[in-house]
Amino acid sequence: MPGRDLLELEMVLAVARLGGFTAAASALGVSTSAVSHAVAAMEARLGVRLFNRTTRSVALSQAGQEFVAQVAPATAAIREAMAAAGRHAETPTGTLRLNATPMGAQHLLSRYVLAYRRLYPDVAVDLVIDAHAIDIVTEGFDAGVRLADAVPPDMIAVPITHDLRHIVVAAPAYLAEFGTPQTPDDLAAHQCIRIRRTSGALYRWEFERDGRQTQIDVPGALTLNSSELMIAAALAGAGLAYVSASSVEAALASGALVTVLSDWTPPYPGLRLYYPGRRHLPARLRRFIDIVREGHPAAGPTSP
Repeated sequence: MPGRDLLELEMVLAVARLGGFTAAASALGVSTSAVSHAVAAMEARLGVRLFNRTTRSVALSQAGQEFVAQVAPATAAIREAMAAAGRHAETPTGTLRLNATPMGAQHLLSRYVLAYRRLYPDVAVDLVIDAHAIDIVTEGFDAGVRLADAVPPDMIAVPITHDLRHIVVAAPAYLAEFGTPQTPDDLAAHQCIRIRRTSGALYRWEFERDGRQTQIDVPGALTLNSSELMIAAALAGAGLAYVSASSVEAALASGALVTVLSDWTPPYPGLRLYYPGRRHLPARLRRFIDIVREGHPAAGPTSP
């Protein structure tokens, strides 16, 4: 329904309810002439007189009575629908749908989602893990989580982690037997635990130093698609593993694993929560963004 027609209907109903143009104008916060013009315009479009007017009174005509009886419930339903829609902007409701990579989902659940659920128990959270990039708008998600360089350029991005780092690790026993590689080229003489992507392709290990970047299809007789299994294999002395630094902190601290080629694996920008646009965000998403911002007011590099 056009906005003008709805406004005119409100004025017609106010006159019918309050019994006069002046009272209706006062209740609506507009001039008496505005109410008079609105009623006249509605009567002109309908081709029927809605009110019988005298110098002393205003009363609904028979046609006006029938019109108001039918229109009043519909107008009330429209007002309620508009109010309900407005409440979505103020009060978190419904289901917060998030799409994330496996690593992103772990960060979301442990650091933000559970805290969010404690604060807003009436909001459900649907966290979907998807290793492949998707269009979160087309797929109906409120927000997504990807590494910074994978966030679409037309999205708003909020850091949810500091800079991240992948490193090459091995058990001391493996290095004692096969030696320690000094450059990525040395990997050709080693057993590397190869990484199978969810797409089925093999991941090429990435290295960078002094502006030089290289990707290597490393050799190895063991191929896995689980970082937990790669770490377990490295701990058992099966070969070199390329894993996130955060996933092996305890093993490095205990000496069960050792870092190699550390000067070839610098930090890179971490995970980002991203979503479309800045205007008219649902309250459930705005509150979640607030929690993320409070958790990480500024992103910066962390220790390897």
